[in-house]
Amino acid sequence: MRISFLKFIIPWALLIAACQNKPEKEPEKVEEATESATTDFSEMSIFNLPSHWTNQDGEEMALEDLQGKVSVFVMIYTSCKAACPRLVADMRNIAKQIPEDKTNQLQYVFVSIDPEVDTPERLKSFAIENQMDSSEWLFLRGTEEDTREFAAVLAMSYKRISPIDFSHSNIISVFNRQGELVHQREGLSVDSKETVEAIKNQLR
Repeated sequence: MRISFLKFIIPWALLIAACQNKPEKEPEKVEEATESATTDFSEMSIFNLPSHWTNQDGEEMALEDLQGKVSVFVMIYTSCKAACPRLVADMRNIAKQIPEDKTNQLQYVFVSIDPEVDTPERLKSFAIENQMDSSEWLFLRGTEEDTREFAAVLAMSYKRISPIDFSHSNIISVFNRQGELVHQREGLSVDSKETVEAIKNQLR
């Protein structure tokens, strides 16, 4: 469980992101934008991140587009032959334990750590290959900078070890409807009981 650690790293990461991505604006416009950005989300929400993503259908989106749904995140890459297939299986196992009538309140999100290879077309093919092409399954790719930033927020590390392979953490993270982290589980093929319970608690 990494939530206490993330209480420190998320505000720090968001502050760094804001400093790096803050455009030059007129003073009055900056004030308006700041007021708007801080009205809806707490400082712990990933919806504050200024990152931009493309999904498996080629549509542009931001993390705040997930507002109102409970989100379950994992970071993978589609050409992975070792850990990632097991993470995919873990996500599918979690989804099977959630009542079907709650599916429309959930979003299972796979974020690629290899955006150069994982184009929207590749992500779409991967979704179809893994029978995850229904609306509750979302596959995202972003810039290398945005991907690194998001991984840091999750306390997830990854490193390219060959032209086609990465070493990486195996973490599944649950966020509430406001984009705040409520649960993390690390490891492969471990008991998902606590993760499922955390999701169900947010759906009540």
